[in-house]
Amino acid sequence: MKTIKALLAFLVPFYAFSQNIDRAEPPFWWISMESTELQLMLYGENIGFLKPEIDYEGVAIKRTVAVENSNYLFVYMDISKDTKPGNFDLILKNEEGKVRCLYNYELLKREDGSSQRKGYDNSDVMYLITPDRFANGNPDNDAVEGMLELPDRENKGGRHGGDIEGIINSLEYLHEMGFTSIWLNPVLENNQEQYSYHGYSTTDYYKVDPRFGSNAEYKKLSETANQKGIKIIMDMIMNHCGSGHWWMNDLPSTDWLNNTNNYFMTTHRRTTLRDPYASYYDLEQFTDGWFVPTMPDLNQRNPLVIDYLIQNTIWWIEYLNLAGIRMDTYSYSDKDFMSDWTCSIMREYPNFNISGEEWSLNPAVLAYWQRGKVNSDGYTSCLPGLLDFPMQNALVEALTNNEKWDAGMIDLYEMLSNDFLYADPFVHVIFPDNHDMSRIYSQLNEDYRLFKLAMVYFATMRGTPQFYYGTEILMSNTGDDSHGNIRSDFPGGWKGDEVNAFSGEGLSSEQKEAQDFVKKLLNWRKTAPAIHTGKLMHFVPNDGVYVYFRYNADQKIMVVINKTDKDKHIDLSQFSEMAVSGTVARDIITEDKYFLNDVLNIKARQPLIFVFQ
Repeated sequence: MKTIKALLAFLVPFYAFSQNIDRAEPPFWWISMESTELQLMLYGENIGFLKPEIDYEGVAIKRTVAVENSNYLFVYMDISKDTKPGNFDLILKNEEGKVRCLYNYELLKREDGSSQRKGYDNSDVMYLITPDRFANGNPDNDAVEGMLELPDRENKGGRHGGDIEGIINSLEYLHEMGFTSIWLNPVLENNQEQYSYHGYSTTDYYKVDPRFGSNAEYKKLSETANQKGIKIIMDMIMNHCGSGHWWMNDLPSTDWLNNTNNYFMTTHRRTTLRDPYASYYDLEQFTDGWFVPTMPDLNQRNPLVIDYLIQNTIWWIEYLNLAGIRMDTYSYSDKDFMSDWTCSIMREYPNFNISGEEWSLNPAVLAYWQRGKVNSDGYTSCLPGLLDFPMQNALVEALTNNEKWDAGMIDLYEMLSNDFLYADPFVHVIFPDNHDMSRIYSQLNEDYRLFKLAMVYFATMRGTPQFYYGTEILMSNTGDDSHGNIRSDFPGGWKGDEVNAFSGEGLSSEQKEAQDFVKKLLNWRKTAPAIHTGKLMHFVPNDGVYVYFRYNADQKIMVVINKTDKDKHIDLSQFSEMAVSGTVARDIITEDKYFLNDVLNIKARQPLIFVFQ
């Protein structure tokens, strides 16, 4: 075999094989992975009729799977942990033993400590970016030959030109603001005719959309951000792909998608998954329906699809040195697949972190998916945490509803009291807004004082806070809750912008104040271990005033939020458990010292963050 291999290597430049491999996914792999099995999906005309051979020490073919479409062949290899990095030839022969195709594959050495990488945690603050709308670092890639949708910045739903280079150029701003991780909305290829800017209709799982940049630029972003102490969190979608995906015109099999020839949209009735009385019909209508007509629903009951998606996730973690994943439409995928997916990822990276999107306002619905949750139906998962939509909604209602015995700040208190439902509520991602909802400044009726209360809450509450780009400068969408408006351009991200939030030029005095407020708050948060790892104790709100403590053995922090438009006088004796009276504390917002005795005076709509000395 070695003689044949050497001869083939010599002849390759001079000999045109009768068949070609047009795609091999994943395009390369790494040695010393926890799982030694690799599925290689090969695509080329009539590739499925060929038999593969490999002669490389440590690499063996376990099995091949030929599907109903002969243009695909799935080759499963075992790569032992002591395999050396390097290149080898995958030789494909026909039934007569003639070589019809040869493909060179590469195995790379992993970065030291890759398997033990530390994911994002509660010491981090995420900055959520919609790349097309943040900063245009390279106008030359706004329009790319072969990509269907052209730039149109005047169209709210069109492509505006933001890209990875623009984010790289903005890293110093994010670092100075106090953000320690970036969650990017998807940047993989979305070659759709319209609405391709948001990234949720993937048309190539291994390629960055050239209008955002390249795989190499994505990696450069990660490397440059890491140098500044900023982690990268990738937005992934397992539930669906885009209707323009390259395989849609030549599917591997009729069961690669759900309802390939019997299209219907999902009902979005996520509660059917936990409903003990749900009909199979309703379950199927939710799980197997397409998200929208341009987002075909992947069939994660197909073993080949399962392996493909899991490996794609691992490939990007390794390639980009990711610190986390935000999983889109988590509950829409097959739930047994999501169990397999999360457990496979966490086995490979035990200290990694993942947050799942389950947009429900009922914490019991979120709790079902979390690692360590004991469910009545026996369902288990390895998902560390979720996006805390119940908390976000409760915060807005608490700050905007009139104070009553059963409404107002008590809404926030009572939502937090539901944390007993979660296996670990401290792993959740908490947020004032995101790319799918009105901006928090608009949700709070553009009341700057309420905005400050919300920023303090999310910066000091349990969980990992995430802020949407532009929140720090009071970006709003009041009167227009279309996605295109919610995801409007960050001022200063385009050459010629009259307002520049990066430099502060053109911002209103209130916007500058908000930006400085968030900057001070987040940079202080970096120094507050009680916020990162401390316990939580809160007290029932009284007349619109909410008080809670974050504390550990070395630090104690008291947060006071007066939501009302009146000054309040708080009796400190009720906080005797936390030994407040007779102490000295510093408010990190004003930097004033307070001598706490019997009564604390707090101004209307004022937040206080006391660090005790």
